[in-house]
Amino acid sequence: MTATAAPSLRQRQHAEERRDQVIEAAIAEFAVNGYTAASTAAIAKRAGISQPYIYALFPSKLDLFLAAHDRVIGAILTTFREAVRGATSPEDALERMGLTYPSLISDRTHLLFQLQAHAAAGDPEIRAHTARAFQRLVDDVTALSGASPASVATFFACGMLANVTTILELPEICAPLWEGKVLP
Repeated sequence: MTATAAPSLRQRQHAEERRDQVIEAAIAEFAVNGYTAASTAAIAKRAGISQPYIYALFPSKLDLFLAAHDRVIGAILTTFREAVRGATSPEDALERMGLTYPSLISDRTHLLFQLQAHAAAGDPEIRAHTARAFQRLVDDVTALSGASPASVATFFACGMLANVTTILELPEICAPLWEGKVLP
């Protein structure tokens, strides 16, 4: 391939697959070790690639972390958007979204990553990115449900309770959320 030739479709697909593979490896590594302690060498090892290849895909460790965060939040948004199909009221929409959340947080790696992203908010760039993503999540839940700000706030409070009780393996505390209506 010459310097001016465009990559083939197969090459682009392979690069996209590698990028996805690196993001998944990064989610796992950041989930266990946090942003600061995770290394690109460990991420590369998890992905089965060389460390320099990570930098061919992502300009920096920060960019990789933010891409991983986008992947995790994107999965939540996609699940919520699918959940509200057919909802008949704001309460029904919130309940449908809430009932999908246990399956999302049952993936301990993704849940730990979410919590690590919040913990890494001491870094101004991570804080700004995480705040924008969280605000987008709140805005989407509000728009998808049509619920009041108080109901949306309660929905997210329940979600945060679910995050903490799931990661600490205290399911009985959150059980009332899954046994009936998510909101009072």
